[in-house]
Amino acid sequence: MPDSDINQTRGVPERPYLIVLGNEKGGSGKSTTAMHIVVSLLSEGYKVGTIDLDARQKSLTRYIENRRKYCSDNGLSLPMPQELVVPRSELRSADAAEADEKQRFEEAYLTLAGNVDVVVVDCPGSDTYLSRLAHTAADTLVTPVNDSFVDLDLLARIDPETYRVQGPSLYSEMVWKARQRRAVADGGSIDWVVLRNRVGSLHAKNKERVEAVLSELSKRVGVRYVSGLGERVIYRELFLRGLTLIDLKREGGLDGQGLSMSHVAARQELRALLKALDLPFRRAAVH
Repeated sequence: MPDSDINQTRGVPERPYLIVLGNEKGGSGKSTTAMHIVVSLLSEGYKVGTIDLDARQKSLTRYIENRRKYCSDNGLSLPMPQELVVPRSELRSADAAEADEKQRFEEAYLTLAGNVDVVVVDCPGSDTYLSRLAHTAADTLVTPVNDSFVDLDLLARIDPETYRVQGPSLYSEMVWKARQRRAVADGGSIDWVVLRNRVGSLHAKNKERVEAVLSELSKRVGVRYVSGLGERVIYRELFLRGLTLIDLKREGGLDGQGLSMSHVAARQELRALLKALDLPFRRAAVH
């Protein structure tokens, strides 16, 4: 969206930093990762807004609603983001629908712009015009993938015999075009980070091959890959209460049982994830 109001505000230092969680496959942990990034930043004192572009499932928004209800039911005051949902247009003309969605997305961003430091956008697990708008506007694009070749097919075409990258897949090509549009619009760049979620703890040949593919892909398309969140039951339990790993220390663990070793390890994963994202405003705050 080269002519959007969002890109015109890029030169304003006070504008919110835009973190976009996106890929075109469901079940990769986008909303869980997004919520943990949101609450981590809130706990550091940043004002955070969210834009949910999946108006049908609204996983991130439901997570926040669960958090609000949990606080109300238990007389708690946990840090909360300001959340918005942007639905897809119902106009029949493709051109009119895209113009409508572009306006809706920009209005949501500008609504948050004067109130928050960071905006976190959760995209649907499919290719939509709204998702492409968000990708183009991103400062940091976070793509969670499960540590398997099923999910890596989203990023690259891989030779089944040699496990070498034959070329980028549709999603990588879409991100490449988003980067081009962004560069033309305002000369800005998009830091693309792939999160390897649910990485197995045991050393395995498949794990080595996945790492090799990601390493080759990083050289070809300029993507960084880092470890994300592990496969832990705690994440499913936390969703219903709207809590994150950040909240467990404050609340004495889940159901007052204290932090288990698994919870401690998960919190370390989260800290490592935030550090690996290397968000420039956090980096500047440290220095």
